[in-house]
Amino acid sequence: MSGKVRMTALVAVLALALLPWAGATASAADNPSVRLSTSQAGSGGSITVTGSGWRPKALLMVLICGQSVPSRGVIGGTNSCANADGRAVTTDAKGAFSRKLPVAEPPKPCPCVVHVATVTGEKADADAVFQVAGHPVRALPKEDTSGRLSVLTDTRLDGSSGLLTWFGAPPSRTLVLTVGNVGTSPVKNPVFRVGTSHGVFAPSGRSSRGVARSRPAGRPGSSCRWNWRRAPTATTRSHWSTAARCSPSSRGASAAHGA
Repeated sequence: MSGKVRMTALVAVLALALLPWAGATASAADNPSVRLSTSQAGSGGSITVTGSGWRPKALLMVLICGQSVPSRGVIGGTNSCANADGRAVTTDAKGAFSRKLPVAEPPKPCPCVVHVATVTGEKADADAVFQVAGHPVRALPKEDTSGRLSVLTDTRLDGSSGLLTWFGAPPSRTLVLTVGNVGTSPVKNPVFRVGTSHGVFAPSGRSSRGVARSRPAGRPGSSCRWNWRRAPTATTRSHWSTAARCSPSSRGASAAHGA
C-alpha cells in the first residue's frame, strides 16, 4: 500500500471516530443545565454554580434573581436580579463551566433562582431554584392568560400599477405592518379589521376581517406573516381570503393585507 493510500485511509478512520463525539456535543448544546452547590444560603455568603450542555466557549452571565421560577422564567427581566453582584464566565471546549457566585439579595422578593444566560451569540438560558435565606417571600404575580398583539412598525403599501390599470382594471396593493405578541400566552387566530374607503373629501367604505385559520398559534416572541388577498373587482363589496405562516423564533409578526 502506497503512502498516499495509507494517509487517505487514516483520515477516513479518524473522521468516522470523531462523528459520534461531534454528535454528542451538538445534542448537549441543545440542553443547557445549571447546578448549585447548595439550594439555600444567606446574603454575604457564596455558592458554586456549575453547568453543562452550553455552547463551547460561550460567554455567560450568572445572576441571582427574585420573583422567578424555572417554569415561568425571570418575571420582569433582569430588573428582578442582583445585577451588581452577578458574575461572568466562559464555558470550556465541552460547554461546561464552574463559577463562584456571591449571594446577594435581589430587588424583588423570592421565590428566587440562579439565572444563567448567554451574553453573545445564539440565545440560551437556564434557571436553578435558590433560596436567599432571610429574604422576603411573596406570591408570584398572576400570570396573564391572554396574549397581546402590538403594532411595532409603521404601515406601508407595496405594489405598483400596471398597464391594465390604464384601461380601468383595479389596482392591486398590499398593506404591510409588523405586529408582535407582547403578552405571555399564545395568540390564536388573531382578527385584523382593515377598512377601505373610496373618495377623498367624503370617504366611505367597508371594513373587512381577516382571520388566520388552520395555522399554529402565535406564541410570545413568534413571527407570523398574514396575507390578505381581495377578489379583483372595483366594487367595495369584495371577498377577502386570509392565510398565515408562523415561525417560533422572531420577535415580531408581519401582516400583509392586499388592497
